[in-house]
Amino acid sequence: MREFNVILFAIGLGLLAQERTVEPTWLYRDVSALPERQIDLSSESCHYTPIFGDGDAQSKVPKSVVRFGELTVAPHGNCQTVEYPRQEELYFILGGSGILHYGKQAHSLAQNDFTYVPPTVRHSVSNPSDQPLRLVVATVRIPQETPLSAAGELAVANLAELKEETVEGHPNSVLYKLLIGPRTAARDRINATYTVADFFLMDFAPAGTNFPHHHEVAEEIYLILDGEGQMAAGSGMDGVEGLHHAKAGDAYYFRPNCTVGFYNQKTSSAKAHILAVRVFVPMPKNPD
Repeated sequence: MREFNVILFAIGLGLLAQERTVEPTWLYRDVSALPERQIDLSSESCHYTPIFGDGDAQSKVPKSVVRFGELTVAPHGNCQTVEYPRQEELYFILGGSGILHYGKQAHSLAQNDFTYVPPTVRHSVSNPSDQPLRLVVATVRIPQETPLSAAGELAVANLAELKEETVEGHPNSVLYKLLIGPRTAARDRINATYTVADFFLMDFAPAGTNFPHHHEVAEEIYLILDGEGQMAAGSGMDGVEGLHHAKAGDAYYFRPNCTVGFYNQKTSSAKAHILAVRVFVPMPKNPD
């Protein structure tokens, strides 16, 4: 009887081991291969492709990012109007033109425009043009303990307005355009966010890199807009292992403390641009 109980105990441990899963430190998606999913923004003319977060098979891996994906609005189409009490949103226009409806305001959108939508503001996107409108949308959770301020005036800017600049701690072979950042700072073109640490564009010179690095209290997403190279995702003893071929249309998610970096190709004409968002993640509190 004792042997039988030992066998049952061993089987039970085996089943627990089989059921237990370990969350990945990073995720990869080929955006061109992803299916559409219905979300609250969706309509017959507004289609959402999830990349990370809501609608993705591993939606629970991101902690502060609720969703990161691509919206396509058909000609003369529109998305559903939404409002979130404790979520902020970032928009970046990949192609086409449209209109952002922000409360009682309406603002035109063009390729390479970017904007920020704070919590509590009713908003939607429409496309009065004859061409499809494509945009990246990132929705980010704001912790309950974070106090909210009254929503400010809508700000829409364009990449063409920004000068490229270097960022401390990274080599000169990658230049940055700092799009949207915290409301408590003044570094970015739009300074308005609560949980988003930075929304930015990287321009890599031939053989350029931002050096593999990690963020202790933030998760990060890279979307390769053009070019190709090698993505550092995860690391070995030297902090550089885990290199993966990366091309336009690829997206990577990195959780806190995961090694992240990019190496552009070495040919003289090689250029690469990556749209990235870095988001603070609340850390567990010490019970002591």
